[in-house]
Amino acid sequence: MSEALVPMLLTLKVAAWATLIAGALGVAAGLLLAKVRFAGRDVVDALLLLPMVLPPTVLGYYLLVAFGRQSAFGHWLESTLGIDLIFTWQGAVAASSIVAFPLVFKAARAAFEAVDPNLENAGRTLGYNEWTVFTRVTFPLAWRGIAAGAMLAFARAIGEFGATLMVAGNIPGRTQTMSIAIYEAVHAGNDALANTLVLIASAVCVALLVAASFAVRRGYARLSPI
Repeated sequence: MSEALVPMLLTLKVAAWATLIAGALGVAAGLLLAKVRFAGRDVVDALLLLPMVLPPTVLGYYLLVAFGRQSAFGHWLESTLGIDLIFTWQGAVAASSIVAFPLVFKAARAAFEAVDPNLENAGRTLGYNEWTVFTRVTFPLAWRGIAAGAMLAFARAIGEFGATLMVAGNIPGRTQTMSIAIYEAVHAGNDALANTLVLIASAVCVALLVAASFAVRRGYARLSPI
């Protein structure tokens, strides 16, 4: 059990940070595309969903190119902020955030689009500014859908393998998440460790899926006029 504890705790830390980052960016992007009409909106939507359909190794390669020391952005991160994402747990967070982002984005956009515009307009007639309309009308009606997306993003971050392996590597105790540890245990013939990690990951993901489904049903029931 002690062998499983280190990758499990690291995975939970990476998934939590990835969910926070993907959640903030996904809610902002979902609100923008749900409420604002502009040229190229469908193209932007497709680009934001790209991490969901790209092979993990392709996404990992893009991240290596973007964050590596040879790239302008990677060089700026290291020279200016002292941040090196390659072969670090922070790199695993970056990879997991990008992979999980579309789940939050799609859920947030759908939740915001389901909010009755008449309720938002009623808030404006009461003198609310746009921020107050968002915090007192839009978000309270959409938060269950957003929460469901965040739970799915957390589950996806827990299961992330390909992009994380390419960016963060497989360093036990530092970047070896549960998915990578399972892969390593299977190849090493350590069935006991593999079984333990598989059961933990499966239990967490099933619980999150059930909670997300419950949140979505409650959210639609609350938005229904009947």
